[in-house]
Amino acid sequence: MITRSMSSWAALAVIAVVIGGFRTAVAQGGAEQEQQSLYDRLGGLAPISVVVSDFVDALLPDAVLNANPAIDAARQRVPGPYLKYHVTALVCQATGGPCQYHGRGMKETHAHLNITEVEWDRMVTIFKEVLAKHGVPAQETEELLAIVGSTKADIVVPEGSK
Repeated sequence: MITRSMSSWAALAVIAVVIGGFRTAVAQGGAEQEQQSLYDRLGGLAPISVVVSDFVDALLPDAVLNANPAIDAARQRVPGPYLKYHVTALVCQATGGPCQYHGRGMKETHAHLNITEVEWDRMVTIFKEVLAKHGVPAQETEELLAIVGSTKADIVVPEGSK
């Protein structure tokens, strides 16, 4: 039987290995790096899932985001692990990995949330903070931000149309 203490140490060990693998994968430079997909340069599914988990953990309790009643209601309705699963699959697929995202489209998923520009900016700030915490290099950060940015028109409600 795994005790809570053993479980905590095991989790820390896994995170250390994942982050170490992420940094090693990213440290591979030159022409080989240009040929690798963003997914590969990020280290694959394990480090992506760790970063997504931390990102979702930072989003869920955020006061700025939860000030929007629709977002707050969605947070109460949608379990965090379920959200992490879908976001991980989406990031994996969008970065060139083998995963297949089977969730709804961004517009359909977010339409009822009435997400504002301020809320979008807060989410991006949290995302950047999590990427920095995990030592994601500038090039990969910019590529991830471009992927996220490509969804903005489907997520943010234009001002005046609420």
